[in-house]
Amino acid sequence: MAIRVLLLAGALLVLACSHGATASDPSLLQDFCVAANASTHAVRVNGLACKAAKEVVAEDFYFSGLHVAGNTTNKQGSAVTAVNVAQIGGLNTMGVSLVRIDYAPFGLNPPHTHPRSTEILTVLEGCLHVGFVTSNPENKHFEKVLNKGDVFVFPKGLIHYQYNNRTTGAVAIAALSSQNPGVITIANAVFGAEPSIPAGITTKAFQVEKSTVDWIQTQF
Repeated sequence: MAIRVLLLAGALLVLACSHGATASDPSLLQDFCVAANASTHAVRVNGLACKAAKEVVAEDFYFSGLHVAGNTTNKQGSAVTAVNVAQIGGLNTMGVSLVRIDYAPFGLNPPHTHPRSTEILTVLEGCLHVGFVTSNPENKHFEKVLNKGDVFVFPKGLIHYQYNNRTTGAVAIAALSSQNPGVITIANAVFGAEPSIPAGITTKAFQVEKSTVDWIQTQF
């Protein structure tokens, strides 16, 4: 009886571990799977068609442009230049991507989440006030001021932000643990949804008057 229980526990542990292993981008089963244009004859992995191996070239693993500053002339004063599977087909199935983030003076990369990725950010120039908030019920806020060369990790799926609280610009680069990490900007999702989330829901959720919700929605 004890042996049966032990075997059952072991089987459940294996199942749990295998489920966890597939919770993010799957491991490679080949050298590469360069994303190609959709084809009825193409093999599909992660929803993207694989280019025939004999047609793969060095440019499929190459991107040029991260030396160019993003345009920060917007309401938030920040710009994200992404390098993911959409820019480099060779990232398909590799489980990694990159972004450059430019911040104007007092620029903000507003609270957002990456549903499929952990993020590790390095400050290249300037100074950033960064932070993330843990899940319910604690909602603990971890924050830190980063200077040039400092590194900070934002755990997968948690709301996080970066703010340049200086009068000079800042630049950061971040690696993400998915070829397509996704991004959900909290304010845009709640107040800029199409069609709009019913006012009765947002007013109750945020404990504010409808006129306040209406005004915020006009900003998006």
